[in-house]
Amino acid sequence: MADSRTTRKIALMGFRSVGKSSLAIQFVQGQFVDHYEPTIENTFNKKVTLNKAEYELLLVDTAGQDEYSRMPPEYSIDVHGYVLVYGIDSVKSFEVCRVLHEKLVDLIGADDIPIVLVANKCDLPAAERKVKRDEGQKLADEIKAVFVETSAKTNLGVSEVFNKALARMEGKSYEAINNANAGGSANGAKQSNSAGANDPNSKGCILS
Repeated sequence: MADSRTTRKIALMGFRSVGKSSLAIQFVQGQFVDHYEPTIENTFNKKVTLNKAEYELLLVDTAGQDEYSRMPPEYSIDVHGYVLVYGIDSVKSFEVCRVLHEKLVDLIGADDIPIVLVANKCDLPAAERKVKRDEGQKLADEIKAVFVETSAKTNLGVSEVFNKALARMEGKSYEAINNANAGGSANGAKQSNSAGANDPNSKGCILS
């Protein structure tokens, strides 16, 4: 069991069916789960390294939220950072991320919260994209979040999400992380050897 000083808890939040569970499973287990089952709440853990220090990441995969969902008080207790996820094929899920941020600010009582904003389902055809990349980046800048586009299916950007979340939690500014080379590990964090990372059939993010 990791020492409590090196354990970091991350809550994954977002609208229903945006791929929160798929991101967590891809990162931890190296596989893509292509069937959707509504999540009540699951916890995953994985050891990573940042600047030669070992951490155990506890990923809390929360139930899908909408703009009317109550923000449980426990999401402010012993949670070190947040990953807000939307699907690039759903404007609704994008809008929910903005509302979730507002609720977190109200719950925590501060606006300097370590957050990674994730645009998932990047493997979808361009015709299915409803939220442009620059819209995602704009929202991330507004809420002082790190922005990453991902595909849980092809493993694109998945390790980057959690590496950057850890770097943000450990005090690196979101501007510095956003300006880092995309795809590189954040500040020395080890990349996951998940399935799909070296898949010749994996595709990059489809831009509109």
